[in-house]
Amino acid sequence: MLSYLTVGYNVIEGIISIIAGALAGSIALIGFGLDSFIESISGGVMIWRFSQGDKEEEEEERIEKRATRLVAYTFFILGAYVLYESIKKLVVSEIPEPSLLGIIVAIVSLILMPILFYMKFKTAKALNSSSLIADAKETLACMFLSVALLLGLGLNYLAGIWQADPIVGLFIVAFLVKEGYGILTEKEE
Repeated sequence: MLSYLTVGYNVIEGIISIIAGALAGSIALIGFGLDSFIESISGGVMIWRFSQGDKEEEEEERIEKRATRLVAYTFFILGAYVLYESIKKLVVSEIPEPSLLGIIVAIVSLILMPILFYMKFKTAKALNSSSLIADAKETLACMFLSVALLLGLGLNYLAGIWQADPIVGLFIVAFLVKEGYGILTEKEE
C-alpha cells in the first residue's frame, strides 16, 4: 500500500511540478517533478518486488538485489539531467520566473514525505528488505529536495535571486549521486 501511495502521489506531484516549472522556466522545479517520476519508478519497482510471492531464499535474494540496483540507478538518471540543466541555465543566464505554485508543491511535499519515509523505513526494517530501505531513502531524498526547492524558489520569489534556482539544482545533483552510490555500495558489502 505504501508503494501504491508513493506512485499515486508522486505522479500528481510530478505533473504539477513540471507544469509549474515549465511555466516559470525553473530547472529546480522541473528537476523536482522529474524526481517525483523517478520516485514513482522506485515505487513501481517495490510493487514488482513484493508481488513476486514466496520464493526460495536464493531467488528472494536475487530479486532483492535487482530491485535495490534499479532504485539506485534512478538516482543517477535524475542527477545527470539536473546537472545538465543547472549548468546550462547558469551559463546562458536563463532566468526563471517566480513560482508560487512551486512553493506550495514544495511545502506539501515537506509535510508528506517525512511521514511516508518513516512508514516505509519502519516496514522495511520489519521485513528486512534492503530494497525497501533504498526506496525509503528515495523518499527521504524527496524531502531534502523539497527543502532545497523551497529555498531556491523562495529566494527567487521573495528576493529575485534567480541564480538560487540552478545552484540549488547543483546541490540536488550532489545529493542524488551520493545516495545512488551509497545504495549500490551498501548492497555490495
